[in-house]
Amino acid sequence: MLLTKLLLLPLVLHVLLTLYVGMKSLRARIKSVRSGGAKMHEIAVDPSAWPNKVRLIGNNFDSQFDTPLMWYGVCTLVVVLKFEDMAFVVMSWAFLLSRIAHSYVHLNSNEVPTRMKLFLLGFFINVAMWFWFALKLMLA
Repeated sequence: MLLTKLLLLPLVLHVLLTLYVGMKSLRARIKSVRSGGAKMHEIAVDPSAWPNKVRLIGNNFDSQFDTPLMWYGVCTLVVVLKFEDMAFVVMSWAFLLSRIAHSYVHLNSNEVPTRMKLFLLGFFINVAMWFWFALKLMLA
């Protein structure tokens, strides 16, 4: 049971990260409309009408639903099939840390080469988790 908790806690923390970024995006959109930086009739038909900073935060929010879905999927299967082990726990935490670092860079300096390296780190951790899952599945 401890391994299951250690495996799933990063998912709960990722949900909190996603909620944080989502609220940050909502606040930025409201502020932009109130200040006149975005016009309701323009953003209603063209999301690119948002100011760049608002789109950047929205893009980060959207990215929390891309590769993390594969992570949620593999972790769910691992728990359902009772394949939990320390390798999955370590990879789950590493994936979460890569997402936090990616969001930090994206929402602050937005340095694309660093962001890409952090994205690829998380992507390959995800790939490793799926390979490890497939191996355990074949050997079960």
